[in-house]
Parts: sequence; structure tokens; C-alpha cells
Amino acid sequence: MSTIGYAVPASVEEAVATVAATPGAVYLGGGTNLVDLVREGIATPSLLVDVTRLPMDRIEAADGGLLIGAAVRNTDLAANRVVRERFPVLSQAIVMGASGQIRNMATVGGNLLQRTRCLYFYDDGAPCNKREPGTGCGAAEGSNRMGAILGASEHCVAVHPSDLAVALAVLDAQVEVLGPSGPRTVALADLHRLPGDTPHLDTTLAPGELVTAVRIPSLPMARRSRYRKVRDRASYAFALVSVAVALDLDGGTVRGVRVALGGVAHKPWRATVLEQRLTGGPAGDAAFRSAAEAELAGATPGRDTAFKVGLAVRTVTAVLRQLRDEGGAA
Repeated sequence: MSTIGYAVPASVEEAVATVAATPGAVYLGGGTNLVDLVREGIATPSLLVDVTRLPMDRIEAADGGLLIGAAVRNTDLAANRVVRERFPVLSQAIVMGASGQIRNMATVGGNLLQRTRCLYFYDDGAPCNKREPGTGCGAAEGSNRMGAILGASEHCVAVHPSDLAVALAVLDAQVEVLGPSGPRTVALADLHRLPGDTPHLDTTLAPGELVTAVRIPSLPMARRSRYRKVRDRASYAFALVSVAVALDLDGGTVRGVRVALGGVAHKPWRATVLEQRLTGGPAGDAAFRSAAEAELAGATPGRDTAFKVGLAVRTVTAVLRQLRDEGGAA
């Protein structure tokens, strides 16, 4: 058994400097995913740098939007009054994402950076390019019912497991990070990578960079937003398909729409084709379904994932219909 060090930095800057100066050091938030990775031998850190005591646990209104510290616990974010009233899709996604015990521990930053739950990734006897580059993708030809249908490659068909990230994608969130080279802001849509030929790289973060906060811009239509998660059981299960939607109507016309999909790709999938087709058009069931089918037209399902195409189309259509029938305007 290897020894793992533990450090409690006094500041965000000290945390970044410690990780940058220590080979094998990693940041520790709630640990709900990292502990599993260490237990399974997938992650072998030399040092855990605990960032949960740093001043990154605030939720503040900012320019009509919201600033969320990376150390905010998922339970606290879901229960926040402003979140529930102005960004209900976010609260719903968190509640559907995990058990109460896990939500009490998990942090916003850690949730975004959690790794895939692909069975082959966790099986050290199976080939997995994400775990060990160059060994192959066991899921590509094996049991891949939970796999990707959009944006996958021959090297990896894993999906990103976060529900929170899907909701943040539909809200046009920005991620604030601090690294050895200083602070920068990354669009949530650009934080996670598609697998390509480097599936072992989950995000666009540089070595040593720490997520410090998430910023949600003002988005009035988010008051009428919904998250729907289709899964094998009612609790504590990852999405087969999930859908985050915000809809703004002007009578029977779609004035604005945001849609993101989970459970279908290596990253939260922003449905830009669907959004473009619906904006300015009729808010009817036929239009909703046609736009969803257009978004899924480029899907490349595997042996066990063909059902996800129709499931995604039906789920998107159903959530759009629900928002329309509820009023659809902020």
C-alpha cells in the first residue's frame, strides 16, 4: 500500500502552488469520486490538497446572474432560494444526480470534473484508452448500453456522468479557474473534451489549474426551465438520456430556446442544431420533434445504444411540450 500525503493550504494561491510544485498532487473536494478512483487503483496521487476549507463556498447574485463557488456543496446549491426560483433546471439536475448523502459531500467543482462511470474504465482487466492510452476501447465492441451516440470516436465511447454540468451547459455558464499561469475563464461548453484520439484527457484544464467558481449569466428564460433524466431506476442511477431545457415563447412562437443533453456524449451536448431550427418558428409538437430529430441525425450509435436516439428525441419533445403548456415565458 502506498502512502498518500495530505495538505490543507491557507489560500487558493497556496493550493495551486502546492499542486504545481508536487508531482502527483491532486485537489481534494468532497472526494465522492476521487476516493473510488484511488480505491480501484485508477488514481494514484502522492498528495491530496484539501480545498474545501478555502473561501470558495459562496453563492452570490452577480449582474443579474449567479456566482457559485467551486466548494459549494451540491445540497446547498440545490436548496438555495435564488437557484430554485430563477434557475430551477439547476436545482432539479442536482437532486436527480445522486443520493442525499452524496449531495451533502459533493462539491460543484468536483462534480464538473468527475470521471466517467464506464464499466471498462473501472475494470483494470479490460482495455480502456481513457485509463491506459493505447490499450483499446473495450466498450466499443463490448457492452456499451451506457455509451455515447454523439461525438464518440473509435478510441472511446464513454459518456460524462454529471447532471449538474448538463444544466450549466444550458445556462451558458462560465468556469473560473486559477493555475500557475494565473486566472482565466473557460466557457462550460469548452471545459470538457470530445474523445478524439486523446480520450484520457477529460477537460481543457492545464496541469495544476483549479476550478474556483462557476458564473451563470443573466438568462430570464431560465425561470421556466426543466431537467428530465431517464434512467434504469428512480434513484441513484446515471442517465441513459437526460435533457435540460429553457424555453421562451411569444404567443405560439419560439422566441428563444436552450437545450442540452446528457448521457449521450463525452461532454454535455449543447443542441445547437435544434435551437437554430426552433428559434422564430412555431411552438408545436411537430416542430419540436422535427428539430430534435435533426439534432440526432448525426448520431452514431453502437450495438447496444441505438435505442438512445429515439429516447432522446422523445424526451426532448416531451420537455419542450411541458414548458410550452406551462407558459414557456419568463
